Amino acid sequence: MKVLITGGGGFLGAAIARQLLARGEQVAVLGRRRYPELEAAGAAGVQWDLAADRPGLEEQLTGCDAVIHSAALAGIWGDRAVYWAINVEGTRRLIEACRRAGVGRLVYTGSPSCTFDGSDHEGVTEADVGYPESFEAAYPESKAAAEALVLAANAPELATTSLRPHLIYGPGDPHLLPRVIARSRSGRLRIVGEGENRVGITYVDNAAAAHVQALDALAPGAPCAGRAYFVTDLEPVRIWTWINGVLEALGEPPVTRKVPVGLARFVGGVLEGAWELFGLDGEPPMTRFVAAQLSSAHWYDLSGARADFGYAPPVPADLAMERTIADLRSRLYP
Repeated sequence: MKVLITGGGGFLGAAIARQLLARGEQVAVLGRRRYPELEAAGAAGVQWDLAADRPGLEEQLTGCDAVIHSAALAGIWGDRAVYWAINVEGTRRLIEACRRAGVGRLVYTGSPSCTFDGSDHEGVTEADVGYPESFEAAYPESKAAAEALVLAANAPELATTSLRPHLIYGPGDPHLLPRVIARSRSGRLRIVGEGENRVGITYVDNAAAAHVQALDALAPGAPCAGRAYFVTDLEPVRIWTWINGVLEALGEPPVTRKVPVGLARFVGGVLEGAWELFGLDGEPPMTRFVAAQLSSAHWYDLSGARADFGYAPPVPADLAMERTIADLRSRLYP
């Protein structure tokens, strides 16, 4: 089987590529630059910018049996037009190219944030929550629109499905835990709300395994065709307890100071206004969306993924944490 992975050099995409290469599949990774480590491991490199509206994308997909679309612009802040160009229009172009090239299967990497409406989501299924009527950030809005395109494209000629991994962590994590640690060291990390909210998290190899398992099960008329699925580790965590466990394992002081949710949202709104008014660079230190995410519960019933494509995360929580801490020590504490 030949599989092309968009964003194949990213944190999740590279993990998917490694798992497919390990079982002997032909793998190509598509991105705006080359990834020598993956190419040395046996993957073919395809240099392409999905945000660029230029002909020839279907030629890059010729001969591929399947595409895993994990490329996306992530973040809590930025120009909506840029998010739309990359996440939505890039996905639209990829779907059209898959059709023209005769690709039979497309697995999309979605996000649970596309269903986040600011309220607690506890043990919900995919049928329990839909896309909200409005969004407080461009990223989840663009992911919802792109996912809708992918699911609507499901057809006998191109079977599609979407996975929604939540808070991916693990060795090589370039964003989640390194940013938490940096904020802790600078004294800017605060518990938003009471700190008892439970959240689903996903070890990177478990998220990658979900994509491989869904790819294997996907076919025209398969239970997972045309559907979206939440993906996390099997059990949610109390997110602030989990964060403090990581900090303490690294010898950092735990975060104890709390900020009321209402105050965090007010400050987030003020900062958003300042960034928009003055055109400031980077992301605001707080936004309304982030305040809501940090203070609410969001964990999911995984029975759909387990029944429809056999989701079985291979790495248990204790081993995932052991590997994660070892990696953080080696990278951040030389």
